[in-house]
Amino acid sequence: MRHFSTRHLFHLLSPLWIGVAAAFAPFPSALADTLPASTPVVSLPDFTGLIDKVGPAVVNIRTTGRIPFNHSGIELPPGMDNSEMSDFLQRFFGFPLPQQRPAPRSEQAPEDEDAPNAGIERNNGVGSGFVISADGYVMTNTHVVYDADSIYVSLPDKREFKAQLIGADKRTDIALLKIEAKNLPVVTLGDSSKLRVGEWVVAIGSPFGFESTLTAGIVSAKGRNTGDYLPFIQTDVAVNPGNSGGPLLNLRGEVVGINSQIYSRTGGFMGISFAIPIDEATRVVEQLKATGKVARGRIAVAIGQVTKEVANSLGLPRAQGAFVSSVEDNGPADKAGVQAGDIILNFNGKTIEEASDLPRLVGATKPGARVTMTVWRKGKKHNLVVSVAEMQPDRPARALLSQANPRVNTENSIGLTVSNLAEPQLKALKLRYGVRVEVAHGPAAQVGIRRGDIVLRIGDTDIQSAQQFDTVVRTLDPKKMVAILVRRGENTQFVPVRPRVK
Repeated sequence: MRHFSTRHLFHLLSPLWIGVAAAFAPFPSALADTLPASTPVVSLPDFTGLIDKVGPAVVNIRTTGRIPFNHSGIELPPGMDNSEMSDFLQRFFGFPLPQQRPAPRSEQAPEDEDAPNAGIERNNGVGSGFVISADGYVMTNTHVVYDADSIYVSLPDKREFKAQLIGADKRTDIALLKIEAKNLPVVTLGDSSKLRVGEWVVAIGSPFGFESTLTAGIVSAKGRNTGDYLPFIQTDVAVNPGNSGGPLLNLRGEVVGINSQIYSRTGGFMGISFAIPIDEATRVVEQLKATGKVARGRIAVAIGQVTKEVANSLGLPRAQGAFVSSVEDNGPADKAGVQAGDIILNFNGKTIEEASDLPRLVGATKPGARVTMTVWRKGKKHNLVVSVAEMQPDRPARALLSQANPRVNTENSIGLTVSNLAEPQLKALKLRYGVRVEVAHGPAAQVGIRRGDIVLRIGDTDIQSAQQFDTVVRTLDPKKMVAILVRRGENTQFVPVRPRVK
């Protein structure tokens, strides 16, 4: 076996050390001169100034609820009163609820169990918020303060105040609080519309109750559709329980969003978080401050997405707009002439790219306003004027009749057997025409059409009877998809079907 001395080993490794040293040496000036002059020098941002600037205006929010109790000192489970507890103890433990001597009137607990000071106060949860005015207005999430009996706001200087809930909007998850204080440090509100994907952003909040925690990341997407009324800012900033309601900041220290949601399969952060754009939040807060609630517009339609197949079959240049699946009887859209099967392309001068655009535009419209709406119907654009109403609680779905007349055999290339609807049935369904599906198989069944559905239109042709249905189907080109307008319950949808070759 051959042995190497230290001297031999040095001579063997010398070329390797020289190569490594050369690889890590600075660029020669001649090589550096060959780099483009426009090549940016990238450096990591310094966040130390942000926490000094904004940190004093970011608050911790904790909420409490009250657990009902009885005069024996035994805590009652939710929904159980003294008599129920007494019965429970008698049945399972053999003794009744202990009785106490009535206390003097001044010492007795309030007889109203719903009184603010009835029961035992217990912490419900924690969240974050930020001061938007020196006289004590605080912005946060609705879910942070929802169903709380008491709300407490703690400042970074350790002062704590009991807060008044001015108003909360569940649809946007935005709430406004007020504490009795003056000369408070405030945040600077930015412009979320100027945010760019890839831009650095920072969150400050109280994850898991750890106050004044700063985390950083980048904007990973804008306009993310996770709700009906808000296009969220998506980031990879670490956000965890307790961060909700805290500010999302740009590098200038301006609030550009309110941290609201995370995508998680575990309950903890998994790399994706969502913030409410501050522009949207400010509009909501202005209404909450003025009236304690948010007034939203509504036109009373149910909508769905327009697929590429539906767009092609209806002659639309591209898949866009909001498909009208149903129209509320005697609602604003119904009065304006909107029909199930229409595709809304434009509302009040703004193009509807995705179905989710429409609720936001309508909701932001002042109730009572008259606006122009462009719809696509039977290959043509129609301009309709609608008077926007105020948003009301959702109505329960109505039960519709499903009885059918004796069927008419219309076995055909799309695989449907249909029957006529009698006048009383059409009236009960709030329809002027249509036929009922009795049997669905072949191409129709494959795309989800089933017995009991109502066929209203094939392509651009309204279906008045089973005989007409059969005539229209016989003319269909098996090489082309056809859009069939189908009503199921209170919803209407275009279903693309490819006729089979006979």
